[in-house]
Amino acid sequence: MHTPNILIVEDEVVTRTTLKSLFEAEGYNVFEAENGDQMHDFFENHSINLVIMDINLPGKNGLILAREVRDRKNVGLIFLTGRDNDVDRILGLEIGADDYLTKPFNPRELTIRARNLLARTTNSAEDDDLPSRVSFNGWTLDGDSRSLISPSGTEFRLPRSEFRALHLFLSNPGKILTREQLIMEMTGRELRPNDRTVDVTIRRIRKHFESEPSEEELIVTIHGEGYRFCGSVDQ
Repeated sequence: MHTPNILIVEDEVVTRTTLKSLFEAEGYNVFEAENGDQMHDFFENHSINLVIMDINLPGKNGLILAREVRDRKNVGLIFLTGRDNDVDRILGLEIGADDYLTKPFNPRELTIRARNLLARTTNSAEDDDLPSRVSFNGWTLDGDSRSLISPSGTEFRLPRSEFRALHLFLSNPGKILTREQLIMEMTGRELRPNDRTVDVTIRRIRKHFESEPSEEELIVTIHGEGYRFCGSVDQ
């Protein structure tokens, strides 16, 4: 079985060295980058499965670099940063980060989250029971390119969290999906108190749908329970 490759993007030497030792002890291949230029060099020369990145970086910050990471299929992204406020957390998730931890971090919690995320990136949703291309209400979800194609032909490249959430909805049309079910499918972890990851992801999916004039709402909120996909999946 292939040993996953983890890339640490962190300009603080002590933190970077600590993370490298932590994940090497877990049996992973670990690479280090101080900035975005070094990060891209590693992407050119290695098959990276997971990026753990700080937000405060020299040159391009982590939020900008996250958009570039999201263009790569099946690469997990965890923000590990000293910033601890809702604005940064939500912005990171909206950009497409799969998870977010603040310093000081619990090493055990970080390794568990990384392991769960890697399990989903290396065994991705495309090989579930859904065909590689699924059509619904004029839209198409393309598993090969991990994109959502509108009725007019506009293509939206989806972060993994959005793809997996939409994949789950299309696999369960008409059924109420709880936030607990969605967060487990998206990230492989349990829902935490005051966790807005699911809500942010659903909001981003709805924005894609809103780009086309439509009389119907495809994903509706069921207050106190979760969300339901109300569209029609083509057979």
